Formats: sequence, structure tokens, C-alpha cells
Amino acid sequence: MKKTFYSFTLIISLIGIAKFFSFSSNEHGDDQSFMNHFNNKYSIFALPKPTAQMDFCGEHVPLENPDIWERFDKELLKNTYWQSNTLLLQKRAHKYFPIIEAILAEYQVPEDFKYLALIESGLENVISPAGATGFWQIMKVTAKEFGMEVNSEIDERYHLEKSTILACEFLSQAKEKFGSWTLAAAAYNMGRTGLQKQINRQKENTYYDLLLNNETSRYVFRILAVKDIIENPKHYGFHLREKDLYQHVPTYTVNVDTPVSHWADFANQYDINYKILKRYNPWLRKNYLTNSEKKVYKINIPQKGYYTFQPKNPIESIEQSK
Repeated sequence: MKKTFYSFTLIISLIGIAKFFSFSSNEHGDDQSFMNHFNNKYSIFALPKPTAQMDFCGEHVPLENPDIWERFDKELLKNTYWQSNTLLLQKRAHKYFPIIEAILAEYQVPEDFKYLALIESGLENVISPAGATGFWQIMKVTAKEFGMEVNSEIDERYHLEKSTILACEFLSQAKEKFGSWTLAAAAYNMGRTGLQKQINRQKENTYYDLLLNNETSRYVFRILAVKDIIENPKHYGFHLREKDLYQHVPTYTVNVDTPVSHWADFANQYDINYKILKRYNPWLRKNYLTNSEKKVYKINIPQKGYYTFQPKNPIESIEQSK
């Protein structure tokens, strides 16, 4: 009985495979038919090679080189078909890119580098296993080298504007040192010393001709893939309405140049709670601020109307929950 069942199952499977190959051959046998199906219905397709010239920060990407095309295609496939993650990236990009773009423009760094922040952290304040922190994944030693405040109470690696400025300064210095924005991106990932060592070792001075570690060899291609998808979402099957995108809540700043005994009490003065205060100022790492040096800190407060919060006395809250 089992043999009969398995034989029957095998026959059905073979028929299905034959039909699949027949379908593939008949319906996708030529480029025009393939593109008609690609454009008109969702399915799992190999992605067509871009026909237009591709660049990173105005620098040519040699997709005509088989090795370069395969490396780009790998990242394009991974990001296209990891739909949930790529959809989230597009939603967050709408919220944070305007802030990043303005700073990149001010420091004369190409706008393509906004996608570097996107692939580094997904535009979330994450910490890597190595300790790299924030949207731009900055190591503590690098932060201090560029004058950031990093201690138990304040960590400016979580400060979007200040960390973006640091990234601009690092990338500009790397561009001056290595001669291209593409190598500057590689240096951001593996460090300037490590990159220089490989350039000297291999006697090559272009990113696409260097044999680098796995992460850095994928790095620019990940940026390019996300850039192409976000700039051409419908081509890759992503459909988003304006109301689907995450919005930036306007804020105003409050200058603080004194100690703060508890940030929850401070937040209550502005009709928000501790959680919201920390969301808009993630660089505040404790629930208090010593500030013995009387430094001026600019605290972001969401404008009225975006959050409603009725502050309660802690004792009253406990009594009500009984």
C-alpha cells in the first residue's frame, strides 16, 4: 500500500515539475514575454539587470563586469524579497531622511550617504555586538576622537543631528585621503587603517578592484540596492501611499544648563511623559542629569497636539491600580 501511494505521489510530482518547466519555457521563453509577466503580476522573478548606468555619489558602478553585477544582484534580491524589512526601511526613510539630507548638504557630502545610515542601523538606535551605536553605528573611540560627549549620562552617538555631522566629517576626511566617495564608504565600514593596509597590499586603489572582507565587499552594494529600491519602489513591487509612511513630529527646543533631578518631572512640565522625552532625546542615558559644568543641552519637545498625557501623582496611580 505504501509503495503504491509513494509511486502515485512521485507520478503527480513529476507531472507538476513537467508543467512548471513547460510554463517557464512557454511563457518566459523570450525577454518580452518575461517582462510582460514581471510588470503585470506579482510572482518570484529574477530581477532584470538595470539598463541605465548606475552610480554611487556620481561615481560609475561597473555593472558590465560580471563579478560586480553578481555582487549587486545578490543584495538587490535579498532586499527586494525581504519585503517586510524593506517596507519598514521605506517608511522610516520618509521620517528621517529630510533631517539627514539637510546636514549632508550643509557639509557638502553626497546625498547617497543617507542610504549608508539606512543599511547600518535600519534608522533605529541599535547597538552592534562590537559596540557601534546609533543610526550611524559609531564606535566610542571614534565618537571621542571627533569631540562627542559619551559617558554614563550623555551619549551623543544617539543624537541624530550630531552623529550625522560626525559621519559627514569622517566621510569628507576619508574622501580626501582615498580619492573617491566609494572608498570613503568602505573606510567607514572597515576603518581607514584597515583599508589603507589592503590598498598597499594589493596595489589597487578602487573599491571594485579590491579583495576585502565579506562585510566591506558587500557594503556599497547593499547601499546601492536599497537606494534603487527606495527610489523605484513600484518597479520592485512595493506600493506605499503617503499615509502609510511614518511622519516626523515637529519639535521645539528647550535649553537646559542646570542639573535635572529627574527627567520624568521635567517632562511633566511640558505635558509629555518620560517615555516620550526619551524617544525624542535618546542621547539622555539616565533619569537625571548632573551637569556640574553647567553645559547647555538642547532638549527636543514635541509640539502640542501630537501627544496627550495627563500627569499623575505616583502614589495616586498606585492607589487607583489596587
